[in-house]
Parts: sequence; structure tokens; C-alpha cells
Amino acid sequence: MADVRGHVVELQDINEDDLVVKEPKGSAAGLKAVGVSFERGLKQGGVSRTVRSMYRINQHQGVDCPGCAWPESITGDRKPIEFCENGAKALAEENTTRVATPEWWAAHSISELRDKTEYWLGQSGRITHPMMIREGETHYRPVSWSEAFTTIAEHVQATTPDRCTFYTSGRTPNETAFMYQLFARSLGTNNLPDCSNMCHESSGTALNPTIGIGKGTVSLEDLEHSELVFVVGQNPGTNHPRMLGSLAECRRNGGKVVAVNPLPEAGLLRFKDPQTPKGLLADGERISDEFLQIKVGGDQALFQALGHLLLQKEAAAPGTVIDQEFIESETAGFAEYAAAREHLDWAEIETATGLQRAEIEHIGDLLAASKATIFCWALGITQQPHSVDTIKEIVNLLLVQGNFGKPGAGACPVRGHSNVQGDRTFGIWEKPTEDLLQRIDAEFGITSPREHGYDSTESMIEMAKGEIDVFVSLGGNLALANSDTAYMEAGLQRTGLTVHISTKPNRSHVVHGKTSIILPTLGRTDRDDKHPGGSQFLTVENSMSVVSSTRGRLEPVSDHLLAEPVIIARMAEAVLGPDHAVDWKAMAEDYDVIRDHCSRVIPGTEDFNRRVREKYGFVLPNPPRDRRQFATQQGKGQFTVRALEYLDPPEGHLVLQTMRSHDQYNTTFYGLDDRYRGISGGRRVILIHPEDLAASGFADRELVDVVSSFAGEELRADRFRLVSYPTARGCVAAYYPEANALVHRDLVARESNTPGFKAIMVRFERRADGMENREEVSSLIESV
Repeated sequence: MADVRGHVVELQDINEDDLVVKEPKGSAAGLKAVGVSFERGLKQGGVSRTVRSMYRINQHQGVDCPGCAWPESITGDRKPIEFCENGAKALAEENTTRVATPEWWAAHSISELRDKTEYWLGQSGRITHPMMIREGETHYRPVSWSEAFTTIAEHVQATTPDRCTFYTSGRTPNETAFMYQLFARSLGTNNLPDCSNMCHESSGTALNPTIGIGKGTVSLEDLEHSELVFVVGQNPGTNHPRMLGSLAECRRNGGKVVAVNPLPEAGLLRFKDPQTPKGLLADGERISDEFLQIKVGGDQALFQALGHLLLQKEAAAPGTVIDQEFIESETAGFAEYAAAREHLDWAEIETATGLQRAEIEHIGDLLAASKATIFCWALGITQQPHSVDTIKEIVNLLLVQGNFGKPGAGACPVRGHSNVQGDRTFGIWEKPTEDLLQRIDAEFGITSPREHGYDSTESMIEMAKGEIDVFVSLGGNLALANSDTAYMEAGLQRTGLTVHISTKPNRSHVVHGKTSIILPTLGRTDRDDKHPGGSQFLTVENSMSVVSSTRGRLEPVSDHLLAEPVIIARMAEAVLGPDHAVDWKAMAEDYDVIRDHCSRVIPGTEDFNRRVREKYGFVLPNPPRDRRQFATQQGKGQFTVRALEYLDPPEGHLVLQTMRSHDQYNTTFYGLDDRYRGISGGRRVILIHPEDLAASGFADRELVDVVSSFAGEELRADRFRLVSYPTARGCVAAYYPEANALVHRDLVARESNTPGFKAIMVRFERRADGMENREEVSSLIESV
């Protein structure tokens, strides 16, 4: 097949002066979401590719959505359309017939591409050939796969394993992740940073020592039948919209939903289910019964206050609030926790949270009355210095009422990318357990390194110091995903070789190492049939520990693409040689071979090949959920006590949190329309409360430079527009990754080392051109 040439597209870059601001929406999804879903698909891939792929998303023997990790039912029938607007956008990006051919690369020098936005790069289309650029060259050029692997081998063999780093994106399937970590450990390093380091690492770091597993402990059915669900620090309407259907079902079944967030998100107000007439045409359903507009970083204070209230109510009516039998038989540390929560400084709690005592006491009443509670959380909780302690307070609240191992109850960290949880399950971790390493060594006859490797933040620092010679990225876009953007980019450019296994151009390709190679791979929706045994499938794990198959069926846009397992195998063969103990070729030819290895190495995947071929796959074991057992050091659920901590900005500063727009998924931009927040046409904005705006002396829509302060050092990001918005007082918000330049590399969560994307202390500086076009912009706003 010749390369598929998409229709000619005039790529448009972002002009921030095109910014349009409207009133925020009061509901999510509905008919508009359906229209946008199909419009994006048709625009990118045409009628045939769009229709053939959409109706296979999240279906039996279909393709797992390349967007978020929200689960589908494994007990009942699935809806004919089992995807959301952002899932459709993710699919459209992958299904596109736009192509970045060798001619495209020849037409754009690196210096030109560095001036382009990520949106422009991503809209250029699928990469069709392996590409390479060496030091001193101005353009990428096409190379053969053999030359690419030979060059990689030369660089790896010229250095030591500890100076090589292997990064992984969360969209990597289980089999590829298993092979990738096996390659790194066969080479002799645990330098396996991944996107978990930047999102839910704090969750695993808090959950493992307290409940014995770094994952959530609930099923989809639990959520739908819970009495009380807390949705904390997340925006389901944009990041995982199908969760709104589950929350709506919970409320229909009599449950209540409490939203805790600094921003009033449309999806947590009302949900217009696009699969019902009412959802398409009417006002939709209310989602949250209560909304606590908390200050950024004030969640630990809220949870400590709720713990105090539960113990007070139990003292007033013994045996009615806490689960004393569960506490005595299955937990440790309760006496210390109860003593710590006996007294509370309500003035400090109100300062930390921005909430009134009466608001918190009302939520305490709801929590005390609930016999089955779930806490859901996402990055609004995990990306602050005290994130691990905050999540441990969530665990305390769940333990005190026995909310593990019973229907409708438990912990629910809501993951982002569709297989970020599976990557960790299948061995991607810079701090592997001894048990995992022993299993790998016994299965393959190798000796894995025992020294812990670099996470994403440590990798960035080592690259900037010139201590990394080879950086391999399996998917992802670390240049934009990580903190301290200028520092990150400088580190990549100091690296001897950067290798990117990618589907589309991105920023990491153009701030590359001295030599850089791009290896184009099949997407999840592409047919993978160039194997002796015919077509192959892969597997993923969702947020609720369900492992299921995913199989692409679309014609790839180029004959020159290779599947990820094949790329890993050929790279390993080139680097490690033909006599290596691992039979890489066998795994690349037949993915059942990979799964057979996994079944003997990864606990819970026994009989992998048979079980994953069952209709909806299988559920991995989860002792707190399945048996009320906790594999902690004490063998019990562990209460913890931590001092109260919250974010207190210096004089003249506000607390900045980063966020996604409705038209993006992490560093992938689908468009420039943050529809629910009423922002379109631009991304360099700061959402600020009108009272904070007035107090700062700036005007609505004024153009400013943003300066962050951390540990005596300042970072800058220029040309942002201030937009009056109903966020929490003292807190502002900006889009990720544009605001990542403001996150100092040392601003991280303790213990987990996750960047502090939700803890940035900022001030604004007036620009000489700050009021240019303001009258024109204001006029446009009024007309809209």
C-alpha cells in the first residue's frame, strides 16, 4: 500500500489576540457534544474511518478508547455508543489521514518547527517514516529501520546503563510495557520514568503503606450504588465525561454526590446524557448535591475537619457513626488518630479551605449518615507538596467508617491515560519491588539491577547536568509534560541521543538531543497484522483493575509503521545482541508469548491468554476490596497522623493551579475551544476571581507577564491575559502545559516527587503592550 495522502490542510497556528470569552456553561455533554464528536472525526479521517472506528470503541473485540481510563460495565450490556466527546476527539487524532511525510520534514527546518505551537505540530498528521537528525543538521531526514536501530545500538553500547533512561506514556499497552521494562532491566537499569510520576504517583505512595495496594478499591457498580460519593480535585466533564453517567446513576439510586473543587466545573453541575432524548433536548440531570468551592491545597484541612466531626458524633451517639468492630479487627493506629482529631482550630480550617464552618459541618452530617462512601480524586489532590499526607487523610476517613470491602464503598483515584495503571502493573516503575525482580530473573535467566532508577523529575535534572547519554521515549511528550519547561528542554538538548517512538510530531522532537531518531508506530486503532501468525491484539487495564483486549482494524497510513512490540524487540536485539537470554523475536511475532511470560511474572495474570479472551476480560485481585485484607507492614489498614498543611502565598502572590482545556488531553491539543469555561481562540489565559483582579490593580483582559517564586528563585512566562472568572478567592488557574514553565523543578510532592502543578505562587507584571486591543476585545465580548 502506498502512503495515504490526506487532503491538503492549511495549518493554523494560535493567535492569542483571537481570544473570545463567554459565560461559563452550566451543564456538560448533550447535543453539542455529539455534533463536535462527529465533526472532528469527519474533519480528520473522513466518513469511512470515523464510522468504522467509532462503533468499535470500548466494545467486545473492539478498540479500547485511547483517551481516559474510565471503565465500562463488565456485568451488563454496554451501550451502542460507549465513548464520550473527548474520546471521539482522541480517536479522530489517531485516525487522521493527514501525514507528516519525509517531504513535510524536508520543508520545515528545526529552527522553524521550534517556533510552532504544539497545536500546529499535532495537526500536521501521522509520521510515515523513521526519521533522524544528527548534530549540526538543520532538518530531519528519512532513514531505514535498520539504520535507526544500528544507530541506537551504537549510542547505548558506547555508554553505561545508568546513563540511559527509558520514559513511558500512559497509552502504552500492557504487553509493550512488559517488554520495555524487560529491555531496560536486561540492559542493567531501572531508569524507567513514566507519566505516573507526574500525575498519580502521590496516590500510590499514600495508598501502599496504608491499605497495601497502590490502586483504587471500587468497581463501577460500587460507584453507581454508593450512598455518598466525594468527587475531589477533578473535572469529569472534560477529563473523563463517562464518569458523569455513573454519578447520575448513583443519584437515581438514592445516593448523594459532593463536589470539592476550586472551580465550578460544568460537568459537576448538570449532565446532559447524549444517549437519551432528555439529555439531548432538555436541561439534563443535576450531578452534585453539594459543591464546596475550596481553596487550592486546602483539602487536607477539610478532611481533618471531617474526621473531627465523625469522632464527635460517635461520642455523642456511640455505635452509630464509626465502625468499631472493623477498626479493632482490621486496622492499626486508631488511638493516635483519634487523639490527634480530638481538638480542631476552626479559624485555621476556615483560612486553609476558604469554606465556612457551617458548610463543612453540613458535609460532616452527610458523611456520618452514610453507610457506604466512596472518595474519588484526581490531580487536584496529587500535585502539591503535601499531597501524600492529604490522600492519607482520605484513607483515614474511609477506615474510620469501615469503607473497604463492602458494596458502594472505597477509594477511587481516577486515572488519566487509558493504560497508565496497567503500565505500572506490568513493571514500569523506577522503584521495583524485590519480588518483581526475582520473578523476572527466574522467568528469563537474567540478573535485573537492584538499584532504584530515575523518575521523571530526576531524569530531567540528570539530563540538565549532562549525566544522561541516551533518552528513549515510548510515546509521550516529556518536553511539555514535565515541570520547569526551559530546564527540561535544555536537558533534552544536552543528551547524546534522543529516541521517540511516536505517532505524530510533538515538541520533544524539536528540542532533541545531539542525535535524534523518530520511530513511527501503529496507533491503537491501526490493524496489526504483519506477523507470521496473522493479526494480533494487545491489552490494557482501566482505573478499576479490569484487564481487557484492544484490537485495531483500520488500515495504517503508511507501510513503514511498526507495532510497538516489534520496535522494542528489534531495538533490544540490536543493543543486546543475538545471543541474549530473552527470545525477543518470539514475543514480537506472537503476543500470546508475551502474555504467557506475564502470567508467570505478574501476580493476578495467571492463565492470561485464556482469561483475556473472555468477553470483557478479567479483574485483577485487590485484597482490600475482595477480602478486607491489607498487605501493609502491619498487615492491617493503617491510620496515620500528619500535621495540618496548606498553601499560604507570600504577600502580593496568588496560588496558581494548572488545568486542561476541554479541547486537549495532556499535551495533545484537539482544538482551541474550552467550551464549558467559555474560553476559545487562545490558551495563554489566567482565570482570576474578580475581587482578586480588582485588588491586584489589573483590568479584565489585560495582558501581563506571570512570575512564580520558589526557594528564592523566580521563573517567568510572558503574555498571558487575565480573565475574570468565578474561581476560589486567592487562587488562579492557567492551562497546562503553557504554565509549566512556572513550576520550579524542585517544587514537588514530598515522598512521591510529583511536580507541584497545583501549588505555584505567582504575581503579575504589567506589560507595556498590556492594554493593546483591549477595547477591541471588550467590544467583541459584549457582542458575543
